[in-house]
Formats: sequence, structure tokens, C-alpha cells
Amino acid sequence: MNIRLPFTLLASVAAVSCSQSHKERTLPNIVFILADDLGYGDLSCYGQQKFSTPNIDRLARDGMLFTQHYTGCTVSAPSRSSLMTGQHTGHTPVRGNRGWKPEGQWPLPADSYTVAEMLKTKGYVTGAFGKWALGYIETDGDPNKQGIDEFYGFNCQGLAHNYYPDHLWHNHEKILLHENDSGKTGSYSADLIHRAAISFIESNRDKPFFMFYPSTIPHAELFAKEEYMELFRGKFDPEKSFRGTDDGPNFRLGPYGSQPEAHAAFAAMIKQLDDYVGELMAKLAEFELEENTIVIFASDNGPHLEGGADPDYFNSNGDLKGYKRDVYEGGIRTPLLIKWPGKIEEGSVSDHVSAFWDFMATFAEITGAELPENTDGISFLPALLGKKNQKEHGYLYWEFHEQGGKIGLRMGNWKAVKRNVDKTPQGTTELYDLSTDVGETNNVASSNPEIVTRVEELMKEAHTPSKDFPFVFEK
Repeated sequence: MNIRLPFTLLASVAAVSCSQSHKERTLPNIVFILADDLGYGDLSCYGQQKFSTPNIDRLARDGMLFTQHYTGCTVSAPSRSSLMTGQHTGHTPVRGNRGWKPEGQWPLPADSYTVAEMLKTKGYVTGAFGKWALGYIETDGDPNKQGIDEFYGFNCQGLAHNYYPDHLWHNHEKILLHENDSGKTGSYSADLIHRAAISFIESNRDKPFFMFYPSTIPHAELFAKEEYMELFRGKFDPEKSFRGTDDGPNFRLGPYGSQPEAHAAFAAMIKQLDDYVGELMAKLAEFELEENTIVIFASDNGPHLEGGADPDYFNSNGDLKGYKRDVYEGGIRTPLLIKWPGKIEEGSVSDHVSAFWDFMATFAEITGAELPENTDGISFLPALLGKKNQKEHGYLYWEFHEQGGKIGLRMGNWKAVKRNVDKTPQGTTELYDLSTDVGETNNVASSNPEIVTRVEELMKEAHTPSKDFPFVFEK
């Protein structure tokens, strides 16, 4: 396959800094790998039985596995907004997948302060490789205006549904992929993005760097390269077939292509992602960067049901209820693995309750950066280091602005869910005790009225109205 990258990404590696080598630096590199729509049960270290993920599992073996980590939201754009701003969806600027013409999603506003901007104050070089979804080029949400020095990939999450697109973006340059013209499959976008990420490590190995790697795998078009399909073809019968969009005016503009072997394709895509993680780790080892690099692996939300995906067949949620677009556990509780040699105990497991908006606070404590006041996160560095003084959240909060409006809140082991809030804002609150019912099968609201009253008070407290993303009853 002909893999083509911008000339600047193919430049030779800069000479080693004469002032300070990477072995002498105290600030750790940070590599944040974000899978797209990967469920809680889609990794073998979290119980997946139908295929294995040895390279990703190695992060668990060499670091810490979290059992109660939550994403920022149940869909892509607001989840990334929460991660970048350190705010939950009651406060973060982007709270939905609202589109932006001519391409992309609703932009982060100019006054946003992102994790990348914060790390730059400590001398970090920053890069993002994959799916941005937080603002079209030259809007206020442009990655280069939000603290990202080097961006390569999809600006628009809709176009990122397709793995053989007609273009990607390198900063402000539109990279035309003529190898994919007229329906051809010459350049697989995930490969191009991965090569760009590898190049970023090579070019910045002698500086502290923050590399955000929001992969497009495994969402949502189930397209894997043929060499990977061959590994799984015929192993997951009865197969599931999906008839999609293979030509016409919407071809490769968001709608998913057909896939007659959806089961094999899903496993093949996870294998590709696992191999990418292995290659990233090998590159860090090649440059002797492993000992001073924090590697994080997470997912942006729970598994999807589109394009032929079959999460029930793969038990992608384990024991959890719900999927992408739900605020039940299956839509928002996701894998989290963190490796930091010499700091995090190998093979450790944490039941600390954390969420995407905690990363900014955690990175601030690790690097000594100043944390803005308007964040919702709590640093979980003590949990990473195995200390007993870890602070806990009073509650976690999520809101979702589609499908009638949904709100989720966790307070201790109590989990509250409200649905159809646009039609009935004062409507029924469901309540579950996660300590005995992680699958949220038994609604105990009627027997715990005082808890229901308290969580409803917290839901009102957590939500700041947004002119860009109002619930219908607020308009």
C-alpha cells in the first residue's frame, strides 16, 4: 500500500539537544491513545473471549487497570470536549455532535483552555493524530488554535466514518488522497494517521511531548485491511451482513459502506488497533523513552450499533447495560489503562472512580502546571501511585442532547438516570445501586425517595445552561 504523508512529517529527525537529553528530563512524555467506540468488554484484559489484544493488555500487565473509569459523554464530540477542557458535560462548551458547515463539528470557543494549552506552559510539544471533532480549520476550535502544534487526521467525525476518504488534514493543509479516487482503496486512513503519530515521536524525542492519538478504530464503518480480514474470516459464524452505501452522492461522506463479514471485520479492526499500540510502544523503546513516558489507553464512549456492529455477539459491554448514546453504564463506563514505569505498580488494579475531566487536573499535578479554576476534575495521581490519600468525587454528571435528552449522575454507588427530559424535564428518575447491580436491572427509586431527591438536586446544580446546546425545555 502506498502510504503518503506531508513532506514536513517525513523530514529527518532533528539533532539531539545539546542542553538536556531525554534521560535527564524530569517532565514525562504523555501519550494518550483514545479508541473510538470501544466497549468495556472489547479488550481481553477486560474479559473479551472471542479475540485477544496482547499489546494493549501489556499496558495492564506493566501498569494499572481501572475498573470504574468513565468517559466524558456517550458520543464523540462532547466526550473530547470534556477531556480537553477538564469539565463535565454540564459545563464543557461542546455538549453534542452538532455539525458545522462546510465540515466538522461545533467548535470549541476561543476562551476555552485545553489540556494541550496547559501543557505547553511547561514546555511540551503537542500533537493530535486521528479524529478531532472540536472545530473546523480556522474556526476558534481549530486544533492549532487550541494548543495543538501538529495535527494530522480527520477534522470531521462524520467523514471519519469512512476509512478510504478523499482527504485528511495536516494542520491547515488539505491532503488529497488521490489513491482513493473513484472508489479505489489505495490509502487506508488509519495507517496514514498512525505513520504521522510515529513521525511525531521521532521528531520530538528530545523534548517533552504530549501526543493525543484519537484513533478512528473501531467506529463505525467496519473496514479492515485484507491481510487482517484473512486472520478472522470464517471464525465468527454465523456472520452478520450489512448493506450500506457503496456509490452515489453520499459515498464516503459519512454513510457506512457495505460489509458482508461484519464479525470478522470488527475483530480485524481491533487487531489492527492492537498492532498500532504495539508499534507505538516499540518506537518509545527504540528511543529509550519508555521509562519517562506515561502511556494512557481509553475509549471515547461505549460500543455502537451501526454499520453492522454486533456488540451483543462479542459481549462488548461485559455485564454493563446500554450502548453508545445511553447514559447507562454501557454507554459511559469504558476501559482505562495507564503505564508509567517506576511510578505505577505493575499489574495493579484500581477501583477508583474517575472520569475524563480528571485528566487535566492529574496532568497539572504531575507536571506542576497551573490548573484553571473552572474545572470539574480531581487529580487521581495518588491512586496512580498507590497512595491512600486519593480524593473522591461527590458526584459525576453526564448530559446527552439527542434522543429526547438524557441525564446521568453517579453519587457514591448510586446511579441515577433521567430520559426524555426534553418532553418531561421533571419526569421520572431511575435509581440503581451499582454495588449490587452493576447491570442496572433493578430500579430502586421507589424505595429510596430521599436519595432520588438528592440526586435530582445535584442534577440541577451540575447543569449550567448553554446557548449552543440547550435542552429543548430551555429554549
